[in-house]
Amino acid sequence: MKIVRTDSELQTPRLDAALISAGHDLVLLPDGASEATLMQASHDADLILMCYTPITRQVIENAPNLKGIVKYGVGIDAIDIPAAIEHDVAVVNVPEYAEETVAEGAFALMIALAKKLTALDTHMTQQGWAWPEPTWLGNDIAGKTVGIIGLGKIGRSMARMAGLGFRARVIAYSPHTSAEEMGAIGVEKIDDLNDLMAQSDFVSVHCVLNNKTKGLIGKDQLRAMKPSAFLINVSRGAIVDEVALLQAIRKKWIAGAGLDVFSQEPLSKDDHPLRELFDYPNVILSPHLTFYTQEAMQRLEDETLDRCLEVLEGRDVVVKSADPRLRAQTTGVRFMD
Repeated sequence: MKIVRTDSELQTPRLDAALISAGHDLVLLPDGASEATLMQASHDADLILMCYTPITRQVIENAPNLKGIVKYGVGIDAIDIPAAIEHDVAVVNVPEYAEETVAEGAFALMIALAKKLTALDTHMTQQGWAWPEPTWLGNDIAGKTVGIIGLGKIGRSMARMAGLGFRARVIAYSPHTSAEEMGAIGVEKIDDLNDLMAQSDFVSVHCVLNNKTKGLIGKDQLRAMKPSAFLINVSRGAIVDEVALLQAIRKKWIAGAGLDVFSQEPLSKDDHPLRELFDYPNVILSPHLTFYTQEAMQRLEDETLDRCLEVLEGRDVVVKSADPRLRAQTTGVRFMD
């Protein structure tokens, strides 16, 4: 069968080798491939593997043999799932491979911001030493308030690290999680997002991107933050109004930010709307790689291969995600709670 895998810069050698050794025709497309290029490559495809490249209605309708779309990753906002459902194309993601990994990445950004590690490293590289001057005064995490937006599995891992690990007070804005459920893991539920922003010394974003969360953190929410507080986003760039965030950094509404995701990727120093962020020592920029560890990639490749084989062998595809967009499927899938 024919398989098209987009975003080939994310190398999955074990997965690719397994599919080829099973006799399938594997076509690799680079990141940023146009819709026309994808349509041409996938018009006779049985399976599409995607990570970032949008899988539009046009792509799906142009591929009459298509049986499944496997997101080798978590976020599914780039897939036209209603179109897939209409055409009996199963859609599945791999939601569990990097829960701890991404939380560790978010925590690493938080520590680096609190201790001014990247700015100190730059100064040390340029000057050779730094004296204990007010410029380098950092912050403790113990005793501070860490606000989490979206208390899913990654958010819960972040909460455990901050609360049990570093003795921070942990609060969360997560409308679909009860106060009792949060209390059981030592987290205080906050019903108003602006209230969470105002109370937090660190705000860490972990909700999924959908129509309700796009632009969830805008100018009003950023203005509600303390001028000593930091924003961390390892989820999706579009959850934050990035124009407002740039204004918040310029005008010092907040103390800084740690960003692993951007609504327009890749980032660029030349012509990207957020290129000014490169100039701020209180902003840490990461290239959407908090998921990228040896252990997480092995889990990702193994589980992606399992989902691919289910599609290619005509079996129902296991859906482990609780996302209602995936749970709306009624054929070709089976759900694992």
